[in-house]
Amino acid sequence: MILTDGKIVGKHRGLIYYTIGQRKGLGISYKEPLYIIKLDKKKNELIVGTEKELYQDKLYASELNYLIDFAKWPEEIYAKIRYRAKLAKAKVKVENNNLEVIFTEPQRAITSGQSVVFYDEANIVLGGGKIV
Repeated sequence: MILTDGKIVGKHRGLIYYTIGQRKGLGISYKEPLYIIKLDKKKNELIVGTEKELYQDKLYASELNYLIDFAKWPEEIYAKIRYRAKLAKAKVKVENNNLEVIFTEPQRAITSGQSVVFYDEANIVLGGGKIV
């Protein structure tokens, strides 16, 4: 396990046992609570950090499914990054066949591989995609 500044603080049991935002079961002691920030599969590294470091204001989505033509989407939309998450106000733009989603307020534990769903202000689904 590695802090976001690169300092090694422990070993992990295998990346498959962890998820972004997880705090329990890390098996390490530190001066403040640590959370899983990132799983680096290429380097087999588990990146940990403070809760503040879990928050991000941007994500990219691929494998897009538009239920309403993107050209007809409002300038500001709402996005949901997990089933139980609250709708979050955002702006989107196409970038390299993906959508760049920029949130008004940072979101906790945005996780690659999970789905993101887009809504208009009347809670009508505009489309969705996979977080990359």
